[in-house]
Amino acid sequence: MDMIADPLFYLVAVPAVLVAGISKGGFGGGLGIVAVPMLALAIGPVQAAAIMLPILCVMDVFGLIAYRRRADWVNLLRLVPGAMIGILIGAVTFRWFDADAVRLTIGLIAVLFTLQHWTGFGPRRPADGPPGPSHLRGGAWGGVAGFTSFVAHAGGPPVQFYLLPQQIDKTLYVGTTVWFFFAVNYVKLVPYTLLGLFSAENLATSLVLLPLAPVGIWAGVRLHGLVSQRLFYRIAYGLLMLTGLKLCWDGVAGISG
Repeated sequence: MDMIADPLFYLVAVPAVLVAGISKGGFGGGLGIVAVPMLALAIGPVQAAAIMLPILCVMDVFGLIAYRRRADWVNLLRLVPGAMIGILIGAVTFRWFDADAVRLTIGLIAVLFTLQHWTGFGPRRPADGPPGPSHLRGGAWGGVAGFTSFVAHAGGPPVQFYLLPQQIDKTLYVGTTVWFFFAVNYVKLVPYTLLGLFSAENLATSLVLLPLAPVGIWAGVRLHGLVSQRLFYRIAYGLLMLTGLKLCWDGVAGISG
């Protein structure tokens, strides 16, 4: 089977897929963003995104089974159309991004997401009560989420910025994000295929890593009640910051060199 054989790749790929699954399982918030930056330490960032997409699609099915009846459809109708536009923009402009530009983009997303977590900048409770669904805000944040999800499977933070201030029920919140990324990731399969990103090597590598998907989701459910989420966050965000800085360094060096 034609797959990646480099042991270094699997040294970063196994924990990356597990963390993505743990995040999808409801533990660790939006830390699924860590997967592509970690993989990009061992392989090209475009290849990393292509390998992760089929795995994420399988994870989405498991999530949908659990939350198939729980979603805020009003918010989804505001987020999803914008996300489709963001995916289209990502697909059209993707050929303009060389490997170093993609490394820099992913690195910046990772660094900014970590800084947002550490500084607390972001959605807060409004003084006059939580806002309701909005076509303008939902479309805008949905568009950003669609684009960042296309480039690096990093659509979580923009969706959080839109949904969290509304203070909707936590189970409804999780279900809404599950449905959103189910739609987004399966739509992304089309442009990824048309762009030729699913090579035999990439698909074979995805298949090898695929059994980790349900393991990660199961671990996320179990860890929710067994491990301090604060400790998990500290370790994971520290690793995400280091990974992001390394990718930014490599991207800038490649572009300037």
